[in-house]
Amino acid sequence: MTVRHFLRDDDLSAEEQAEVLRRAGALKAAPYSDRCLEGPRAVAILFDKPTLRTQLSFSAGVAALGGHPVVVDGRLAGVGTRESVPDTARVLGRQAAAIVWRTFEQARIEEMARYAGVPVVNALTDEFHPCQVLADLLTVTERKGSLPGLTLAYVGDGANNMAHSYLLGGALAALHVRVGTPAGHEPGTAVLQRARELADAQGGSVAVTDDPVAAVRGADVVATDTWVSMGQEGEKDTKAGAGSPFRPFALTRSLLAGAAPDAVALHCLPAYRGLEIDDEVIEGPQAAVWDEAENRLHAQKALLSFLLEASA
Repeated sequence: MTVRHFLRDDDLSAEEQAEVLRRAGALKAAPYSDRCLEGPRAVAILFDKPTLRTQLSFSAGVAALGGHPVVVDGRLAGVGTRESVPDTARVLGRQAAAIVWRTFEQARIEEMARYAGVPVVNALTDEFHPCQVLADLLTVTERKGSLPGLTLAYVGDGANNMAHSYLLGGALAALHVRVGTPAGHEPGTAVLQRARELADAQGGSVAVTDDPVAAVRGADVVATDTWVSMGQEGEKDTKAGAGSPFRPFALTRSLLAGAAPDAVALHCLPAYRGLEIDDEVIEGPQAAVWDEAENRLHAQKALLSFLLEASA
């Protein structure tokens, strides 16, 4: 049996990503139509980092699929310190149908997947946030009808997990992905190269610029994220203080005005209003932030259903 994991966005093919999004739309319309975790079967949900939307959406989603969410505080469990990742994985894999983990280094979740024997889902690492991008793609589909050929601009920290996942997930969906970020904060070289390969195969494109106006010009979707990611709080003064190089990349009404007139504004939350996004944008008519937050539920249900079916 081949066990399927979702550790980064390109663990799905373009066709599989489209299928997950199709299932997500169907589950949003009929929330209890898929009972793949009937039993109830347990899903272990581990958190090494703070959480609101991820804990809520995975817990509610597992329950709606007929399962039982078992939420584990990773700091109390001491995964990787009190007990090794391989040992933890083998314990969890014998009692849970799937494992969802929000952690730090990507290597940790990759090690979990090697030993678990059941699907492992990345609920956020320092390098990627693929479940969020599935939810964002579902949100854009609802607003725009289809994905191929649209331009998605991301402005902010180009080296963070959201930028990396927008590049990979957006390229798979045949989007034209632009990352606007200050010099010195560009996406990782390997991620950028992989995104370009995917974009070439699907008919999209990838670009990085240090000009925020150029990044959003004519874009159908404009997304941003906090400038200070979890675990990087020591960089707050540099990234968010007076004179920060990120200030021109804030998603303000004036910057958004350079996008398409009907552009959709996204933020994965939590939002620091007055820093990376202005109140008048997040509360404005172009924002789809609350749909985006809800769609974590539907996208993740569809993902779990797909992974369990593909691993059967």
